[in-house]
Amino acid sequence: MHSSFHTHRFQQNGFSRDEYLLDMKQGDINGDGIPDQVYLIGHKPDGPSGIFADQIKLVIQDGYSQKRIVVALQNNAGYNASVLLGDFDQNKIPDILVSIDSGGSGGYGTFYIYSFANNTLRKRFDSLDYNQEYKFRVNFEDHYKVAVSSPQLDVLFLIDISGKGSRYLNELYKDNGKLKKPVQGEVLAIAALNPIVTNENRISFDLLALQRIIGPTNADTLGYVENLLSFEGSSFTSSRLTVAILGTKLISHF
Repeated sequence: MHSSFHTHRFQQNGFSRDEYLLDMKQGDINGDGIPDQVYLIGHKPDGPSGIFADQIKLVIQDGYSQKRIVVALQNNAGYNASVLLGDFDQNKIPDILVSIDSGGSGGYGTFYIYSFANNTLRKRFDSLDYNQEYKFRVNFEDHYKVAVSSPQLDVLFLIDISGKGSRYLNELYKDNGKLKKPVQGEVLAIAALNPIVTNENRISFDLLALQRIIGPTNADTLGYVENLLSFEGSSFTSSRLTVAILGTKLISHF
């Protein structure tokens, strides 16, 4: 079982007085049977009560030797920085999931997964790499449809937007249901990375990556791409891709 606590200034030897403890977990992450300490520390420009942190670092302290490893994160600024321990690479040793919210209207997140099995640091997941690898196309089509496609995974989804309301539809479509001009949307960068246990894999965690689908503007949410990622060999691969759509009021269809 893993424990956690929160405090303010990070005062252990070897770190700046301006660094604060953002989150901490305890667990045996190297497999030697002795609990280790995992910290997230960062600088708070607005002081101890601030909710934003930058210069965020991952600190691993070996429970046996008390030696520390400091991991510099490429994207190291944001809100609600947290760490979670769980087995993602199916070796029965907990890994480290780092999550940082970007804030703002985009609702993006930064996520890293590290393995420290046998005292060797390995990066298992990086949200920057994920966003580069999984690309989507969002095209509005005639008769109030939006096509969301992944050429990489050879899959297509059609979203029915006929319930979006006349004001919205009249801006995009003619009276005969034809588009007035080509319209594209977008699948935004990963917003959430949720550990889940599936029936196929009950020993370790899979990952559910969530991305928002938008229309011509950021405020126009059409649904969400849900990508189930399973660890295969040395990396995570997509084992199931779905699209979740927003509901409309029942009265509009009767």
